[in-house]
Amino acid sequence: MKPVAVIIDDEVQIRRLLRVALEAENYQVHEADNGHDGLVEIANRKPVVILLDLGLPDMDGLEVLKRLREWSEAPVLVLSVRDDEAGKIAALDAGAEDYVTKPFSTPELLARLRAAQRKTRPEEEVSIFKSSDLIVDLTARVVTRAGHEVKLTATEYVLLRLFVRHPGRVLTHRYILREIWGPKSEEHRQYLRVYVTHLRQKIEVDPANPRLIKTESGIGYRFHSVDSNSDQ
Repeated sequence: MKPVAVIIDDEVQIRRLLRVALEAENYQVHEADNGHDGLVEIANRKPVVILLDLGLPDMDGLEVLKRLREWSEAPVLVLSVRDDEAGKIAALDAGAEDYVTKPFSTPELLARLRAAQRKTRPEEEVSIFKSSDLIVDLTARVVTRAGHEVKLTATEYVLLRLFVRHPGRVLTHRYILREIWGPKSEEHRQYLRVYVTHLRQKIEVDPANPRLIKTESGIGYRFHSVDSNSDQ
């Protein structure tokens, strides 16, 4: 049975482009040109991925996102002509897995879709995470790189575990700070920069040119997994 994708966008040309790209990747595609119909499609079709435009004729895309997050965990890739930092952060904090600015390249869009879907595996199913020569055993709480154990502080390990559980997803500064240090620390980005620097020094081959922990300027970080898989 083909995986289902729902496109919510009022531009027919964009929907047509996305349909061709997704059907070539073996998705069953359903469309809606407004937020209300999009929510109905999501409820009826139960998609594995949702592509959501923010500029809809009947309601703001952020409102659609907030409503569907009340009852759906399907990964959402936001598509928008808006390229402002505040808009991206609002969409990610509202529950989007990623944000792509129009116009976009189809290969990049499909790569981000694959990354968003990898993130949706329940956390408890992932016991061992592998990315290149990095191995994180979440059950044993052991981290190795190139066959050697990496000694992490408690906070460094919690930060790495958060990244590992959301591979490919952009995590905002505010989200990471809230998850690790609590809601009252959301403005203390310096804490986060220091710990990310320390973590990169321990798990990256070249900390000055990180391949695993990528900076999303002004927004947060993305953990880029390479040849990752999980052992049950």
